[in-house]
Amino acid sequence: MRDWITTESESGMAATDGVMDAGAKIAELRTAVETVIRGKSDIVRLSLVALFGRGHLLIEDVPGIGKTTLANAMARSLDLSIQRIQFTSDLLPSDVIGLSIFNQGSGEFEWKPGPIFSNIVVADEINRATPKTQSALLEAMAEAQVTVDGISRRLPLPFMVIATQNPTEHHGTYPLPESQLDRFALRLHLGYPSLQDERMILKDRENVNPLDLIEPVMTLKEIIAAQESVAAVRVDDALVEYLLKIVEATRNNDAIELGVSPRGSLALFRSAQALALIEGRDYCIVDDIKQLVVPCFAHRLMIGSRTAGIRQKTKEAENLLTEILQGIPVPL
Repeated sequence: MRDWITTESESGMAATDGVMDAGAKIAELRTAVETVIRGKSDIVRLSLVALFGRGHLLIEDVPGIGKTTLANAMARSLDLSIQRIQFTSDLLPSDVIGLSIFNQGSGEFEWKPGPIFSNIVVADEINRATPKTQSALLEAMAEAQVTVDGISRRLPLPFMVIATQNPTEHHGTYPLPESQLDRFALRLHLGYPSLQDERMILKDRENVNPLDLIEPVMTLKEIIAAQESVAAVRVDDALVEYLLKIVEATRNNDAIELGVSPRGSLALFRSAQALALIEGRDYCIVDDIKQLVVPCFAHRLMIGSRTAGIRQKTKEAENLLTEILQGIPVPL
C-alpha cells in the first residue's frame, strides 16, 4: 500500500492547511473535555471521531461511571444548541419529536418542536424508554429529519445524538433493537477509572464541578469545516479492500447471525477518515481501521446465543472481531 504524499499543488496545500487548522481546534476541544473526563483519553478521542465523522455515539456502562458527564462535557465544549432528554418508561414520542397543538384563537394547528430539534441531543439512559419512544429517534438519526402528520421537518445541522445506556440486565430497561443500534456510528465503554485518576476526580470536585467551567471552544462554522475536512481525507484502495474483507467475514461467520450492514461499512470508512484528521493526517493508514473495528462493529453483530446476557454477547462480539482481524492479511 502506498503512502499518500501531499503535492505542492494549490489544492493539495489547501487540503493540508485545512487539516492543520482543524487539528489545532480539535486538540483544544480534546483538552477541554479531558479536564472533566480524567484518564480516558482514548474514549474522548473516539467520541470526537463520532462527532467529526457525522455519526451518533452510544456510551454503554454501569451507572455512575461518567457516561452522562462525558456527553455533557462534549456538548458544552461546542458552540451549538444542546438539549438533554431523560428517557423514562413514561416518555412519549411526542415528548421527543414535538406535536401540533390546536390554537383556538387562530383556529389552526401550531407546530411545537420537541427537544430533538437541536444540534446535540443527549439521550440519557435511552434504554429506559419503551420501544415505541425509542423508535422516535430512528428517522432523525438516519435522515436528520422527522415526519409528523405527513409533514417532514429538517433538523438543524450538524445533528448528533449522544446516547447513554445501562446494561440491559438492570431492572427497568428495554434492549435497543438492531435497527436502532445500527444507527450509532460507535459504541464505547468507559470502565472504572484507575485509583490515581479517581483521586484526581475527587480533588477536581472539592469546591466546584469542572463541568460548570467548560466554555465552548469550537463554533458552528469551525465544526462544519472540520466535518468537511474529514470527507476530504484520502483512503487508499487497498485499505478499502481491507475494510470490505472484514465486513464480509462478519457475514460469513457461523457464530454470527447478523453481520455488519452497508451502513456499518460506511460508518467505519467515515470514522477512519475522522480519526486520521484528529491525528493530523489527510490520509488513512491501516491502524485507523484496526482501532475502530470493535467500537464500530461490535454492537451491530447479532450473536447466535439466545440465552446469553448483554455483557456476554458484547464480549463474544468483540472476541469474534478480534479473531477476524487476526485472520485477514494487512495490506502492504
